[in-house]
Amino acid sequence: MITEFLDKKNFEPKVLVENKISFDGPQSQLSIYDTFEKATKVELRSDQPLFCAMISGKKVMHSSDDNYHSDFMPHESFVMAPNQTVEIDFPVAQLSQPTRCLAIEISTDRIQQIADQLNHHQQRNKEFGHWHYQPQIVHTHHNAQTQALLQRMTHIFSENHQDRSYMIDLAVNELTTRLLRQQSRELMMSFCIENSDHSGMAAVISFIETNLAQHLEIDYLCKLACMSRTKFFSEFKQHLGCTPLVFQQQQRLRKAHSLIGEGRQITQVCFELGFISCSHFSRLFKQFYGISPKAFQNRSL
Repeated sequence: MITEFLDKKNFEPKVLVENKISFDGPQSQLSIYDTFEKATKVELRSDQPLFCAMISGKKVMHSSDDNYHSDFMPHESFVMAPNQTVEIDFPVAQLSQPTRCLAIEISTDRIQQIADQLNHHQQRNKEFGHWHYQPQIVHTHHNAQTQALLQRMTHIFSENHQDRSYMIDLAVNELTTRLLRQQSRELMMSFCIENSDHSGMAAVISFIETNLAQHLEIDYLCKLACMSRTKFFSEFKQHLGCTPLVFQQQQRLRKAHSLIGEGRQITQVCFELGFISCSHFSRLFKQFYGISPKAFQNRSL
């Protein structure tokens, strides 16, 4: 775990609120922020895109520019746009259990270089545009692969390996690609839900999103997309990075996360979204979010 690795380093805090330790890399910087007491309206700003990942504790993020206010929890990512200011509350920070966050600053030029490389090597359907970075807030749950990548980056940035710069380059490329993929996916989904008649693929994505509890009939989705089975699977995976069944399961879990966070009963949410049993739902939820539905419910309350 990242927390265990950082604790072994025995960093001595200089301040109690947003104590910062930084490690520089090529066109990037990794920082660890620890807060040891409750605080409100702590300002954070960066002149480059800033990828933040919660490790422990809880923050509440506020951005007047986007009229944005949201809890920021472990296993979540929060990406700030360049020259954007957010104010942060620390409602649970304490000396024995600090609120800890990992922040990776990546230059805008570097992100554009990676987007250009993706556009050169990958063909995307023109209706959804090319890879490019949208300078806006991105707040999302990150999966086990991203969590493992952040763990690896913490080791690479903080250790004096002979190939450190090269390994940082590779890791930053991967993180940026994941960011671009996530942002592209969210923008595409919003477009498809609002414009379901725009194309066959838009109709499919809208149908899945509005029928999360239903069993998916692949033949019906192929007809909706006006594609052969082979072409449909290829196009779907190209746009969303997974199969239709995996996509539906991810969206079910995200919806369940939202409903439980709003106070709904776990059993009710489980069957309402089409899961076959509470034990099966709980196992999938913990794999996806790193926490059981019950523990998440207690944390939310």
